[in-house]
Amino acid sequence: MVDSATPKPTPANFPSLDALAHLPAWAVALSGGADSTALLIASALRWPDKTHAIHVHHGLQDAADGFAAHCEILCKQFHVPLVVVRVQAAHKSGESPEDAARQARYQALSNALQSNWGGVVQHIALGQHADDQVETLLLALSRGAGLPGLASMPSVVTRNGVTYHRPWLRVSGNTLRQSLKDIGQPWVEDPSNQDTRYTRNKIRADILPALEKAFPAFRQTFARSATHAAQAQSLLQELAEQDLLQAGNPPNIQALQNFSQARQTNLLRHWLALENMQASGAQMEALLVQVKSCTTRGHDIHIKVGRGFVKREGAILRCYN
Repeated sequence: MVDSATPKPTPANFPSLDALAHLPAWAVALSGGADSTALLIASALRWPDKTHAIHVHHGLQDAADGFAAHCEILCKQFHVPLVVVRVQAAHKSGESPEDAARQARYQALSNALQSNWGGVVQHIALGQHADDQVETLLLALSRGAGLPGLASMPSVVTRNGVTYHRPWLRVSGNTLRQSLKDIGQPWVEDPSNQDTRYTRNKIRADILPALEKAFPAFRQTFARSATHAAQAQSLLQELAEQDLLQAGNPPNIQALQNFSQARQTNLLRHWLALENMQASGAQMEALLVQVKSCTTRGHDIHIKVGRGFVKREGAILRCYN
């Protein structure tokens, strides 16, 4: 609870949430950590009638019940309707624990909106901030990602009919934590965030402090780079859509051959994404070689792509999962 000697919090205690002002209503994805706690309070103080909350209970650690209890107390204190959703987020063999938890969380958030508030709420606000954006960009660089990865997290994105908003991607995590300290508001700390076996935590613990020391403005400059990458990717997406219209869906092999290799790659990645498939760099290179070599009727194409295959059928390419 907030100390009685602490001044009553106001929206001015927090960074701006003007990016949400035009929305009819939304749910804050409330983990109980500093970022989402700050977002919940700032939102509830400014728009009490628009603000709802969803807490996803992963059940992956003993502290999970405490996270849920914190969220329940917080939402009661600020009169915010709260839904607690329990999920099984254990990862499968060969699957990243972080990715498994993330996918389970997004699915739970989407399901919660569909099951509550009568469809009135179709937006979710996320407390991810500038440090999270830098971590995402560095992860993408470490994996040799292309433009979609370097674009990092968008400020607004729609998935399965739900629109997600990240209004604080230009705000540092320290700023949000200080906002809570100023009003005497506690938050919960996830013990797993200290485990540097996870790459994101290692970046947070070891790399961000070094960047802060060497390049104090790194959050702003990295954010600009991510924005440039997102703009470039948007143009490539438009070009891929136009080229796929010209080549056909599924694409005609001869029409593909009329494009430069860079445009073939861009078109094929877009086509594969539409088929819920993703090629590695080596798989795409192999597919391009086969497309280039396909000059006779008897030339066969059968390339492994992700969990499926791309095959030649007459004059066209087809995907098989």
